[in-house]
Amino acid sequence: MILERISSPGDVKKLSREEMKTLCGELRTFLVESVSRAGGHLASNLGAVELTVAIHRVYDTAVDRLVFDVGHQCYVHKALTGRRELFSTLRQFGGLSGFPKPGESVHDAFVAGHASNSVSVALGMARARTLQKQDYGVVALIGDGALTGGLAYEGLSDAGASGEPLVVILNDNGMSIDPNVGGVAKHLSRLRLRPGYYRFKRGYRALMQHLPGGRVIYGAIHRVKTSIKRAIYPCSMFEDMGFTYLGPVDGHNLDQLCSTLAWAKEMNCPVLLHVRTKKGKGYQYAEERPERCHGVAPFDPAAGPAEPSCADFSYAFGHELVEMAGKDKRICAVTAAMAEGTGLQEFSAAWPKRFFDVGIAEGHAVAMCAGMAKQGMVPVFAVYSSFLQRGFDMLIHDVALQRLHVVLAVDRAGLVGADGPTHHGCQDVGYLTQIPGMTVFCPADFDELRAMLRYAIQNVDGPVAVRYPRGGESRKYPAWDSGAASLLREGTAATLVAYGTMTDEILSAAEKLSAQGAEAEVVKLHMIAPLDARPVLDSVRRTGKLVVLEDCNENGSIGQQLAAALAQAGVSAKVALLNLKDGFAPQGSVPRLRREMGIDAQAVIEAVLQG
Repeated sequence: MILERISSPGDVKKLSREEMKTLCGELRTFLVESVSRAGGHLASNLGAVELTVAIHRVYDTAVDRLVFDVGHQCYVHKALTGRRELFSTLRQFGGLSGFPKPGESVHDAFVAGHASNSVSVALGMARARTLQKQDYGVVALIGDGALTGGLAYEGLSDAGASGEPLVVILNDNGMSIDPNVGGVAKHLSRLRLRPGYYRFKRGYRALMQHLPGGRVIYGAIHRVKTSIKRAIYPCSMFEDMGFTYLGPVDGHNLDQLCSTLAWAKEMNCPVLLHVRTKKGKGYQYAEERPERCHGVAPFDPAAGPAEPSCADFSYAFGHELVEMAGKDKRICAVTAAMAEGTGLQEFSAAWPKRFFDVGIAEGHAVAMCAGMAKQGMVPVFAVYSSFLQRGFDMLIHDVALQRLHVVLAVDRAGLVGADGPTHHGCQDVGYLTQIPGMTVFCPADFDELRAMLRYAIQNVDGPVAVRYPRGGESRKYPAWDSGAASLLREGTAATLVAYGTMTDEILSAAEKLSAQGAEAEVVKLHMIAPLDARPVLDSVRRTGKLVVLEDCNENGSIGQQLAAALAQAGVSAKVALLNLKDGFAPQGSVPRLRREMGIDAQAVIEAVLQG
């Protein structure tokens, strides 16, 4: 196998064109086999095989900077840069990351877990190169889905005007970019991909600059040509920003990719290379249902990825929202390109006129929800915790400042597992609870989620969030009665406090402590904003010790707020705050991460028994 001979990008450069084509077939087989064992992102990587091979044929990523956007299309890059044998550990604790990770390899230029930032980052690298008088290429690889995010256009606008030599590769798999219109546009595309065309264009422009009246003539001809081109060619937007536009190029034609990339690298100006690819290329299941094969659990390659289970918090949320929308025509559902991930497919089918997918634009989603709420609708924005971060400014300025009733369904709160630090929802506790007027509910099972969602929509005045984890429930809790907290167990050894599904861990700890003769009191918080500390203070006055368990960072945590409440009330007690401290949790299964980070039942037991 050719793939077994590839240990670095230098080995790719030594291959013949036919060997490279064979390599692409082997890479696709390797991807399906690897992802089927470990899970991960499949369709996006299958579509980028030839493009990634061509990049490594033209660039030296140990020196040149390749910035991914989003990084879930980096698997082929990793396989070609000496990490193929590590794929058995893909997305596991201590194993190969599913995203670019500079600490993992010199070939990974930048962390890339969220969308739309690659052009901005690449421009920063290009400007640093110029200021430091260094010589290396800079490439941003951005998908058309990421172009739905406003940050991408901020970067494109500045990069095009900068004149800095860099290449932006637009990997267009047909999701967002309109096709060219007509035969003339196709002819222009072919013409513009010929290096001779640009040599002639440069020479012609230089000649006209020196002829009497040449600048005027050149300007007039250029304006006429631009007007005609705009009428028949859809991508003049990039040229208006200052880019030299190349394409569209067949993203599965290695010869054309390599020659065009080499030419783009030599152009010494901002270049946008438009590449057309097919998501899931080469694997039938992924080609037919690329959205289903985006992020997958381990599966049988012969049968294809299985349908996702309905027994999770996302489905429970989505189904309840459908039922509520049938009774209240004010309710709308909003998502930022994550309808399936947030459980809104059923809503989009049942109430299509009240369903809005805004693309990868969380800030816009929050601001739009503010506008809807101001005019009397009840918008429910379903969003992953780590993606909601990008709407923080709008939450304060557009929502909270006017006390607008915007409902946030914060999915993937807390540790999420194999996607790792770019996707863990461990910051929302700190930033949501500091927003004036914000109410935050934390259900621990599906029934609580349904009840709290109903209460958030029907009874809360102002901004409100219902935050819940990825996956399913493991315990059932007593029916929620709208209270801020519940006393689940009585005891005197210590007061154990948690919220959401972390309550599972403190209950397990309390049960094991009881078997050892130590009865701990368990307080479950239903709301963390506004925080009612009285039930906890009353308990701590009886036990003299407080243990708070959370899967968030310590700064801004509920544990800190409770410790402050104890101090302000003059309650003397021993306090143990079990959380992620000030670091970022790595990738790995949630149980393994809880154990490694010291936030599981055993850690609670040790905190109680240490006296």
